[in-house]
Amino acid sequence: MLGGNVRFAVLGPVEASAEGLELPSLAPRHRAFLGYLLLHSGTVLSVERLSEAMWGPTRPDTARAQVHAALTAIRRTLRAAGAVHLLETRPAGYVITPEPGQLDLQEFTMLVAEAESEPAAAVRTLREALTLWRGPAFADVQAHFAESARARLEDRRLTAIERLVELEFAAGRHEELIDQLAAELTTHPLRERLAGQLMLALHRAGRQTDALAVARGYRRRLADEQGLDPGQAFLAVEETVLRGEPPAAATIRPTEGEEPPAAPARSEATRPEAAFLPYDIPDFAGRSVQVEELCEPASQAMTISAIDGMAGIGKTALAVHAAHRLAGRYSDGQLFIDLHAHTAGQRPLEPGKALEVLLRQLGVPTERIPASMTERAALWRAELAGRRVLLVLDNAADAAQVRPLLPGASNSLVLITSRQRLTDLDGARALSMDVLPLPDALALFTGIVGERASTEPEAVTEVLLLCGFLPLALRIAATRLRHRPRWSVDHLAERLRDERRRLTELTRSERGVAAAFTLSYRQLTADQQRLFRLLGLHPGRDVEPYAAAALADLPVERTEDVLEDLLDAHMLQQRAFGRYVFHDLLRRYAAELVAEQERPQARHAALTRLLGHQLTTASAAMDVLYPDSAHRRPRIEQATPPPVPLHDAAEALTWLDAERANLVLAADRDVAHTSLLATTLYRYLYDHAHHDDALALYGKALEAARHREDPADEGRALTDLGWVHQVQGRHGVAREHFDRALAACRTSEDRRGQARALLGLGRVCMDEGDHERAKEANLRALELFRDIGDRFGEAVTLDYLGIVHERLGQYAQAAGLHRQALELSREIGSRGGEADALDNLGVACTRLGRPAEARGHHEQALELYRLFGYRRGEAKALNSLAEVAATMGDLDQAVRLHTAALDLAVELSNRSEEKRAREAIAQLLSTPETFKGPGSLLRVFPR
Repeated sequence: MLGGNVRFAVLGPVEASAEGLELPSLAPRHRAFLGYLLLHSGTVLSVERLSEAMWGPTRPDTARAQVHAALTAIRRTLRAAGAVHLLETRPAGYVITPEPGQLDLQEFTMLVAEAESEPAAAVRTLREALTLWRGPAFADVQAHFAESARARLEDRRLTAIERLVELEFAAGRHEELIDQLAAELTTHPLRERLAGQLMLALHRAGRQTDALAVARGYRRRLADEQGLDPGQAFLAVEETVLRGEPPAAATIRPTEGEEPPAAPARSEATRPEAAFLPYDIPDFAGRSVQVEELCEPASQAMTISAIDGMAGIGKTALAVHAAHRLAGRYSDGQLFIDLHAHTAGQRPLEPGKALEVLLRQLGVPTERIPASMTERAALWRAELAGRRVLLVLDNAADAAQVRPLLPGASNSLVLITSRQRLTDLDGARALSMDVLPLPDALALFTGIVGERASTEPEAVTEVLLLCGFLPLALRIAATRLRHRPRWSVDHLAERLRDERRRLTELTRSERGVAAAFTLSYRQLTADQQRLFRLLGLHPGRDVEPYAAAALADLPVERTEDVLEDLLDAHMLQQRAFGRYVFHDLLRRYAAELVAEQERPQARHAALTRLLGHQLTTASAAMDVLYPDSAHRRPRIEQATPPPVPLHDAAEALTWLDAERANLVLAADRDVAHTSLLATTLYRYLYDHAHHDDALALYGKALEAARHREDPADEGRALTDLGWVHQVQGRHGVAREHFDRALAACRTSEDRRGQARALLGLGRVCMDEGDHERAKEANLRALELFRDIGDRFGEAVTLDYLGIVHERLGQYAQAAGLHRQALELSREIGSRGGEADALDNLGVACTRLGRPAEARGHHEQALELYRLFGYRRGEAKALNSLAEVAATMGDLDQAVRLHTAALDLAVELSNRSEEKRAREAIAQLLSTPETFKGPGSLLRVFPR
């Protein structure tokens, strides 16, 4: 097929080409549209989003016409290349899906990822990736989106260059890199890592003067343009050059912002004691409970505290702060070593090498340090025996790296920091760090920003929320604000509100939240990385193992193991047993990773598996809860993996309650899925009074049906919306929905849909007091349900007809209809219908002067309602029991029951039962003498 020859390019001028073919040229504005589609390949883009990308918030009146003109021109070019199938029209917009090898940006992304996974060929792979660049990305595009997209992609190119330079340095190649690094630094003069690498290359080439000139120039530019000082990594390289250390000893790595590296070790000859702690951050805030816990007097000879937490949480800052407070207790020395578990460009420090550094810090001469790790460990323990030393082991990879570094018989204190939970480090006290509470986050932010923060308290709170109360993010945001006196706090909040730019905003020089996350991500195994990425596709707030297994297409047992690994690595959190959640910033990071590293086809397949799992399990749960109405729900094919095992109604309801928010959010991802999900969940959302979620889901289903021009689905969604409005007391709105639903169902010849709409109209007429019209609508509905053999619909309609007759004062006829509904509900196994019929039969019996019989029916109904968690019915039954109690002269009990019904109705926004309870309570409290027998009840409880 010709389409296999087409090539797309955005890493330079935007181009579409095909080998051996001359394609119709695209105008500059049409190339801009093509570039944006390719930037978001595999993602459906609406006309509105395309317009915003081209013109920003101020779009021309002809925007929609220009979008369609551009798409037509792009299709013309693709058709000439035999590749028009790559650009598809979807219900929500347009999507382009290049095949593997057709888009230079995808190739670049894959090659960079391959370089990380295959170190042996990394230099060759990175060089191949960088040859794909033909100039600045989107070089010929002037659209609104271009500048920010160009900057993001340029950052990725530079990161690849910097990684390549690290690998070249490791192979001893430095002098040949000087010209390339100098050229890149000229273009990007504030790129700290480039500046440091150029200094190293010059230093290793014996050009110390030139290296220091680079340092001075970078310092001056950074201060003039951003008002900042260089980071710790840059300072370490600069000090190396100043001291004239052997070139091979120098290294540069990015730091995490709030976690400072150790000061360079000095020999014992220049210091009276071994004191190697980094400086204590002057604006350290909060963590008082953790500091006190770390500073508690030791209960044993040696104390080990293992501090763990996610990237940017402030582990090193806490350990160093506590160490400075404790330093006076450990007069024989305070040692610090960075074990480099999460250091860019470096492997975790081998225990033998770490022991060499620590022994040097103790003042052991080089000639006394043995060659083997075992002998070094023995010497280390011997040196510490009898000493009181404080040892900080920062940035540890795992327990295996730490164990050889622990003292033996010693009165020492060891503080360990790690992004992993060191669960297998025997004898260690674990201290897991969470994000800052609001008061501590406010203290940190205000301490950096100063008085400006106090003038905009609401904006400050929003910034704290957008930073997820993560110390690193807060520190970067506050420092940016401090160095920009013309910015308001609200302006900073506005910049952070854009999810797509949030991680970019939380970057300062080379220190940033995303960089810290990347170091953690790189330490994960391939399976862990893949699941972490794919979880970025999940539309909800949390995820359970079965849903994660569907995303990753893995067995559930294996998925649970990987989820627990991610939990131990602090890449996920757990707020409730069996449910995993991202920190908000990690969620955004995962979403960016999956968009960059997974092909569109893989993303689509993963999301399809997730939606299938959700729909299948929801259907299974509804079949357990409501077997009587299974025929009304769509039949869903079995998903892989199988749905969560649900053995009874309690388990089904628990799953639906836990997943409800996720299910509603997932409805945005697929039009067909939306309608199926809305139809499947109807009775659960209605019976359990989840009205807000119901309105959101049915509203989406209505939009989807209209987009597909499907009158049957439109009628169903309108009827579902009508019932929610009815139960919330918006009768006019409900009537409008039912009328439109009836018309849509007649158009589609959907007889069950017509019957449901008529039933709704009958209920609205009854609520408005038009009982004759209500009776007529219900009779028409009953006829339709009987014609199509819908016995569930027949039972519900018989029950509603009974209510109409009761309102008309025809109590015997009402009781007869309720008994028919009760019998039919029991025949078809409709426990909900049985409860409704019992409660309504009880009302009729009360009207007929048989309160004892009525109470028995209401109590049975209440028991059923509570058994199935049908809280709307529970409020109704409580009101009914209260009326019986009043009839039988127990006025105190009547007030108590009405009050319970009122509280529940208010909670559920059930306006009809709320009104019923309020009117009854008012009457009971004002005229209790009214209750002198059953005959007086009609004057007190008008229905």
